[in-house]
Amino acid sequence: MKRTGLKLMTAVLLTSLALAGCSNGSSSDKIKIGTQTYSEPKIIAEMYKALIEKNTDISVDIVADLAASPIVIQSMEKNDIQMATLYSGEIFNGYFDIEDTKDRQKVLEQAQQGFDETFGFSWFDGYGFENTYAFTVRQELADQYGLNTISDLKEHADSLKLGVDTTWLERDNDGYRAFQEHYGFKFNESFPMEISLVYQAVADQQVDVVLAYTTDPGIKEFNLKTLEDDLQFFPPYDASPVLRKDTLEKHPELEGIVNTLVGKIDAETMTALNYEVDVNKRSPQEVAVEFLKANNLLQDEA
Repeated sequence: MKRTGLKLMTAVLLTSLALAGCSNGSSSDKIKIGTQTYSEPKIIAEMYKALIEKNTDISVDIVADLAASPIVIQSMEKNDIQMATLYSGEIFNGYFDIEDTKDRQKVLEQAQQGFDETFGFSWFDGYGFENTYAFTVRQELADQYGLNTISDLKEHADSLKLGVDTTWLERDNDGYRAFQEHYGFKFNESFPMEISLVYQAVADQQVDVVLAYTTDPGIKEFNLKTLEDDLQFFPPYDASPVLRKDTLEKHPELEGIVNTLVGKIDAETMTALNYEVDVNKRSPQEVAVEFLKANNLLQDEA
């Protein structure tokens, strides 16, 4: 959700810097995995680097800090990178015609078909988590009012303060106005702020409810409870590995390796991994390898 904003000047600059010297595409024994600026795709890229280099003769370079998902897609299309983690909600960004739906499986299927036909990408099934907007509350508030779903907030909303990132209040299709129409209530007050500040605000009880992202480490750091989007307001953003089809044709051994992580990472696990990098300041590579070894997906040399 937050991953798709187009910041053209910044994107162009960062792309030119990150991809300098990469315009010849992949060699027969090397692939490049692109990531955006936040920890989640960096951790997963390091997992795949470790798995691919352990199980094949292919070497992997990680091209980090691409500015936004459209830049990742553009770079894959140009063969400057061959692999990335992308989110099913990309279909809502106008790359091809779609059926308007919020059904998670149908959104994923449209991503798989549309990016195959339009870009020549193989879009795999999801890792097991999505990264989309979510309403969260302090655990003690959830216990006090018995809050489990967004609808549970309705009875108490006129006394609750909402903390949100600034852009959400102005979004048309999935912003605050549309939310009020969909769920039939609004909060007593809403406070727009940078996303990095909302967690501390709810921890300090300056606000009661926070609009977060489902795998943000702030959820774990401040012991927040994620409420189920029971009326399916927010579009799904399931994370999947995506590769160029010609890369898979050249290296068919990659298919089994890529599938190693499919269905293996749920939202709680991804949040915990992000927490290790963003809060405990560990490297994505260290966290990635630790996860693989703990789940018997990467064995030490005998």
